[in-house]
Parts: sequence; structure tokens; C-alpha cells
Amino acid sequence: MPSVFGYYLYLKFGHLSHHSNVGNQDQVSLARLFDSDQVDFEDGDVLFVAHRMKLPGKIGPTFQLPFRKNKNQSLTMSISKSGFNSWRPGKVFWNVGMFTLSFMYERFMLVINDFLVAVTGRNFFFPNKPREFHQMCTTYARCATTVRLALLWFGGWKSLFFLYLSETLWSIPPHPAAAMFVTNHPSSMDDKQVGGGGGCIPSMSTYAGAWYSALTLGTNYHCEHHDFPTIPLHQLGKLRMIAPEFYRSGSQDQLLGIFQKTFSEPDFYACMNSNIAMLDSTRTITIKKEE
Repeated sequence: MPSVFGYYLYLKFGHLSHHSNVGNQDQVSLARLFDSDQVDFEDGDVLFVAHRMKLPGKIGPTFQLPFRKNKNQSLTMSISKSGFNSWRPGKVFWNVGMFTLSFMYERFMLVINDFLVAVTGRNFFFPNKPREFHQMCTTYARCATTVRLALLWFGGWKSLFFLYLSETLWSIPPHPAAAMFVTNHPSSMDDKQVGGGGGCIPSMSTYAGAWYSALTLGTNYHCEHHDFPTIPLHQLGKLRMIAPEFYRSGSQDQLLGIFQKTFSEPDFYACMNSNIAMLDSTRTITIKKEE
């Protein structure tokens, strides 16, 4: 299937490892992901959530600067974190705008990077990855670049622009599917559970009716997907009927409310700050009991 930047590498190297390491503070950070010497990404979703969620740890990638007298000189940069750092507390429309700009710009740069990988045979964003990773990146980039050049030749620039928009706009408000995309892995604290030994909930499903499940092809059932990753997406909704005690009931999630909360007060990714949140919540409960 033609794609202007595609998610193949994420699905190949980052999705299953995401299931294993989601919220793991020892494994997940931008710096660790880009500096890793493992074939697979520690958590591929970090590449997406860095645009809109808080992430502890150092940022990345880091590039060694060529043609410098001091060989230790380097440059660390992150398009996603640069955009996220410009967010303003409570300014929903401003934050949506900054998210859109950083997200769209990064996706455009991925197209350029694919071309560089196709020519050089190496993905310079991941300098420590083994040869197997770079070979796979190169094979994909060369196939993808060939398809894109063919589309450009036969369909003109509009064909590539159409693919670019179709692969990005669904992830950005006000598109309804974006509500699911931006809230898959919050740091939700259930007050009822905190005092009883529960805690932070690192995954969230969006229940907004049958039409929404059809629109998102079942990807809105994200808690269910993480519990049973091998179940086909179109079957995930049945889990709520089979085991209702493990999932929220109802289908009244308000998409506008989700957007407002997400872009007004950004959350930590997948309970990566859960220890602090747990302490705050426990302290609140203790104070109320003393009163």
C-alpha cells in the first residue's frame, strides 16, 4: 500500500516492545530510545507521545558534530519536545496548534529522512543500532522511495500531498479519531482504588458509541488491546461483555471533553510519574480522614 512515511518500522521494531515496556521508567525515554544498541525500540510509542505528554529522562536524538576540533561536541535536539515545551497551561487552542505544527513538521521530515536512508544505507537517528536494523531500514526506505517517485511521476505532487494529509489529519483535533490517539496511555488515578491498594491506570479506552468504534476500526478499545494483544481489533469490543468487571461501562465519553483535558493539562505518559501521583493521592486521603 502506498505511504508517504508509513508506520512499518514502528510496527516492526516498536509495537510489541511497547506492550512489554509501556510506562517502565528504566526502559522508556527519548534518549534511551535513540541511543539504544538493541534491534527493537524499547517503547516505540515514545516517538508519538513526546509531542503531547510529559516524559521523564533526557531527550534525544544526539548527533556528533562533524568538522569540529573537539570531537566530543554534539547536538541534541527533538522536534516533538521543542513543540511540547512551547505549550501554555490552560491554553487549549494554542496547545493544539503547537501539537499540530510539531507533529506535521516531524512527519514531513520523516519523508526526507527516508530518502537519506535510501541513499546512504543508514538511519543516522539511531547510530548505535546493529547492522540488522539499518539493513531493514534501508530496504524499506528504498522500496518506499521507489513507490513515491512513481506516484510523483504518474500522479504529480498532489498524490503525495494527499497521502501526507490522509496519514496525519486523523491524529489531530478536531478529527474524532484523534481523541483516541491522544489519550491511549494517560496516568489516570482512580480515587476509589488508591486507598484500596489500586493505583495508576496506564492505558485507556475511548467509549463513544458503535459509530466511533467503526470509525477507529476498533483501536479505541486500547485497554482491551493491551490485555489481549493477539485478539483482532474488530473483536475487542466483545471483551467488555465477557468480562464487564474489568472495563468501564457505558459509551458516553465526550470527545470534546477529552480534547479539552488533554490539551489543557498534559499528563505523564503511562503512569511514569505514578509514584508521585500515588503519594499525592494517599496524602489527600489521609488528610481527609484526619479532618
